[in-house]
Amino acid sequence: MANHHPAPELLAAFSAGSLQLSHALCISTHLEHCDECRSNLMRLNSMGANLMEELKPAKASENLKSSVLSMLDDEVTEATPVINRDSRVPRALQQFIPDDYDSLQWHRVSPSIQAARLCTDSNGSKVEMLRIKPGGQVPSHTHTGDEYTMLLEGSFSDESGVYKEGDFVVRDGRHKHKPMVTEDRECICLTVTDAPIEFTGFFTRWLNPILRRDHFAH
Repeated sequence: MANHHPAPELLAAFSAGSLQLSHALCISTHLEHCDECRSNLMRLNSMGANLMEELKPAKASENLKSSVLSMLDDEVTEATPVINRDSRVPRALQQFIPDDYDSLQWHRVSPSIQAARLCTDSNGSKVEMLRIKPGGQVPSHTHTGDEYTMLLEGSFSDESGVYKEGDFVVRDGRHKHKPMVTEDRECICLTVTDAPIEFTGFFTRWLNPILRRDHFAH
């Protein structure tokens, strides 16, 4: 069971459909792991539906009516469903991971860390997978934008606590941390970053220009 969840205002924005797609993808993945957030989302959706019912309908022009009816008459082509036989991969991610985690194009970031980019949002947010060996750690860093992390497998800790499968973690410029994976198994995470991280250690700061260049490369 997840112990760390999206903030209420974030879940409300998800319910309203006002989140950017990359952030919504991360929350959708968390919802597959979390009964509590699914229940809260159902309540938010119900409240939204009740509010919509209380609104007075606006008059639509004849041109708008004709346009909508024309769209309904158009032939609808059904999308081919994605078939994924690996139950480890959340349904929300199967459009990007049709087989399994091993089939992704992983590239080595450090001796203990691998990364695989899934997509880039229209606003530049980067969606990627991280795979960290048992006992591996990410050097001390802060953030130049929001970072959403959804823990899919394994566990890690930082200065703020311990995070396990299903946990949803948000970090920004107010946080400086050094995540470390537990020794018992590897850690696989989904991450969404609006801007590159910034290393704060003496021996890793020289990597920051490279990270900025890589983040904005499409």
